[in-house]
Amino acid sequence: MPEFKQPILYSFRRCPYAIRARLALFYARINVEIREIVLREKPKEFLATSPSGTVPSLRLKMRVLDESLDIMKWALGQNDPTNLMAMPEYGFDLISECDGNFKHALDRTKYPNRFPDADPAQSRDKASVFLYKLENILSPNLFGANMSIADLAILPFVRQFAHIDQVWFYDQDWINLIKWLDSFKQSSEFNKIMTKIGPWQVGDTPVMFSDLFLS
Repeated sequence: MPEFKQPILYSFRRCPYAIRARLALFYARINVEIREIVLREKPKEFLATSPSGTVPSLRLKMRVLDESLDIMKWALGQNDPTNLMAMPEYGFDLISECDGNFKHALDRTKYPNRFPDADPAQSRDKASVFLYKLENILSPNLFGANMSIADLAILPFVRQFAHIDQVWFYDQDWINLIKWLDSFKQSSEFNKIMTKIGPWQVGDTPVMFSDLFLS
């Protein structure tokens, strides 16, 4: 694979996996070229790069990182000025539970037409079990006053779940969870990495992460 001047991140703005990857790159202050992908019209350059054809996908000089958590770990392994990796090993267990049982229930709550054999109300209840676990841990973040990689990895999915039915979500008694989510959504870091950019096309002037997010 040829070398490139900058790593290239293929992303989709609203995808929670892509959100967590952009957050880690932002906190690590790593500059990349960012290419917004239209998922229904994936360019062949992206498909040639990404083994899975999914976002996020980070093309480095000699390899491709095709999993969001791998991108987070790589970025924070390069530079971690706010010590996001300083958390108990249990934090990775929480991420695994988020990406496993919680995401499974979230999808069946959010997309009932895709999963006709699943009951959306029961799926919501199953997802809520994980959220109440977080509620009992938060103080105000998962491991105290400071954010960790677990917070950044899980929050985009809590946000996605909350947006399914915001009236219902904010009517629940997970007070710590709501404060945690609202603080995240109001943060400058989140709002910067959610900057809208147009879909990437071959020949476009590169859009650099630093121009959008790191200034």
